Amino acid sequence: MINRREIITKHSPRYNDIEKNAPLSLGNGTFCFTADFTGLQTFFNEYDTPEDSFPLCTMAEWGWHSYPQPADDEANLRLTPYDTYGRTVYYATSDTGQEELFKRIRVNAHKFHLGKIGFEYSDKTLLLDDCKPVEQYLSLWEGVLSSSFTITEKNIKTQTFIHPEQDTIFIRASSTLFNSGELQITVVFPYGSHRKNAADFTQNDRHETKVISESNDSVCIQRKLDDTLYKVIINGKNISVTVNEETHTITINPKSQEIKLSISFTPLDIPAVDSFNDALIKCRAFWEAYWNSGGFIDFSGSTDSRAMELERRIVLSQYLIAIQSRGKIPPAETGLTCNSWYGKFHLEMFFWHHAHFALWGRAGELKKTLTYYKKILPLAREIAASQGYLGARWPKMCDPSGKNTPSSIAVLLIWQQPHPIMLAELCWHADPNEDFLREYRDIIVETADFMKSFLHFDTNTNRYVLGPPYIPAQERHDPKIVLNAAYELEYFYWGLQKADEWLERLNEPLRYKETAEKMSLPARADGVYLAHENCPDTFSKLPFYTDHPSMLAMYGVLDSSRIDKKCMSATLDKVLEVWDKKTFYGWDFPMIAMTAWRLGRYDDAIDLLLMDSPKNTWLKNGHNKMVGDNALPLYLPGNGGLLLAIAMIAMDKKEENKKSPSLAKGFEIKTEGLIPYI
Repeated sequence: MINRREIITKHSPRYNDIEKNAPLSLGNGTFCFTADFTGLQTFFNEYDTPEDSFPLCTMAEWGWHSYPQPADDEANLRLTPYDTYGRTVYYATSDTGQEELFKRIRVNAHKFHLGKIGFEYSDKTLLLDDCKPVEQYLSLWEGVLSSSFTITEKNIKTQTFIHPEQDTIFIRASSTLFNSGELQITVVFPYGSHRKNAADFTQNDRHETKVISESNDSVCIQRKLDDTLYKVIINGKNISVTVNEETHTITINPKSQEIKLSISFTPLDIPAVDSFNDALIKCRAFWEAYWNSGGFIDFSGSTDSRAMELERRIVLSQYLIAIQSRGKIPPAETGLTCNSWYGKFHLEMFFWHHAHFALWGRAGELKKTLTYYKKILPLAREIAASQGYLGARWPKMCDPSGKNTPSSIAVLLIWQQPHPIMLAELCWHADPNEDFLREYRDIIVETADFMKSFLHFDTNTNRYVLGPPYIPAQERHDPKIVLNAAYELEYFYWGLQKADEWLERLNEPLRYKETAEKMSLPARADGVYLAHENCPDTFSKLPFYTDHPSMLAMYGVLDSSRIDKKCMSATLDKVLEVWDKKTFYGWDFPMIAMTAWRLGRYDDAIDLLLMDSPKNTWLKNGHNKMVGDNALPLYLPGNGGLLLAIAMIAMDKKEENKKSPSLAKGFEIKTEGLIPYI
């Protein structure tokens, strides 16, 4: 039996210096709080200053805001016509002549910072130079952040954690500076912002902070940002609370050397808040139960010096996804840590965020978010019908409403389309039952109906072809000439086949077999697979050997019987030889590793997972940083992709790999609670 606590504790982050590019976060799956070395967000501005900053935000799954905009904006948006085999289809791809309108729609809705919490002097500004970190420790096993630092050589200690069931931050703080009244805690509310830090502290007249009720040690306020409303409740012992509605600031004045307080955020009715001690018990119990359930991997016994780093990344990835990606809507690339693409989520990334849950014994988390497809099914039908297609066309970049965001790229992507079939199949694979088959039957069928109608039958070659127009996962190609992009083609083929399997399980007639059997094969030349049929320069001309080498996903993410393994292995070699690896994204490394593993190139697979490359940088807090892309100080698809790939690799049942628990030379493992990938 694996000693899970020992491994979790071994990889719990411990800091003795200021780590501005890797602050530590707490959360409960739908609410997240990121802290500096004080355990709060005292130095928000200092952490936000560098261009590649890692902001200190307080964010919730429900925390969306929109700037006021004309009601007819959507109706006034001018669409661009694209020819698809003699028929015109319209997409919102161009802002030419409508720049302001295009931008207004893109940035609404956006996630916003619920409130900045930090220490402050009572009579002057607290400066970073006044402080010195002593030690900060994030106990992953308990979900508790303990911080110790000095202000002008006087020690301050904080303990911070999040309630596992409510969007409440609990803080215990102690210092002799409290006795003298020199130090206090403030909560400052910003106006919403679509930018990375999700906060605008310069617009005091554009939002409201109103006291609903108050006493000496408690206050309840209502916040209003345009049409967004939420409440904030502060409770504590040995404190007094004052509110400045004009500056949107709550000041908490300690009355003793140690204080305990809670700060709750809610868009609903005011909840009953647990005491500090009761909440701490619940927090510790939740995390102990979390770590003792689900899958686990132990690398002890490995002789490769990289094994412990891989184990660290796996443990921290599980934690980071647990604190901000367990809600009812898909997460943004930066989760609830900060805004990327205005806090909107990308449905093509949903696979990389959530597929791993099914393999790690947590299919319930995937099922919870999968319900989003049922919620937006009517809108997906409207999108398909408006373009002359059958079934449901799933959006790409959206907020909870499911509306597509105008974009020169996003609205033309299609590789998110088979995802509901893939993710539902993973759930069924983890827990086969007829009720689930029936629950998602319509999602599967309408997803496949669109794919079938999107294909075009070419009478000259007697085959179905995919496109144009669309943009493949490798976003380097002209949508007007893309034909049979390798990954999309094979994913559509796989999805149609799987939809028929789903119907067969329900004893319904097959609907897609004939179409699938007549689909084109992926294009190849000179012994390697091409990006698409009209791209003979895939490996010789820029920009075609940059971005995602997604043709490799045909035999990695998918296990296609139509793929020539020798040709795929040669394609992998060609990618590794000529591709600009600085342009890989975080999910590319696990994606390519999955391909290498299926090909039996086991050492290559591990090397790819751990490749030294800018966008495969892993910070001390466990986040995958996209070095060179200032908009992405963290990238959760990299974390989710790692968990998916390592579970697939660890549970591979190929005959030649049954003899030993070795992943590759020098890597020995023990596993618990994992299931094989499909």
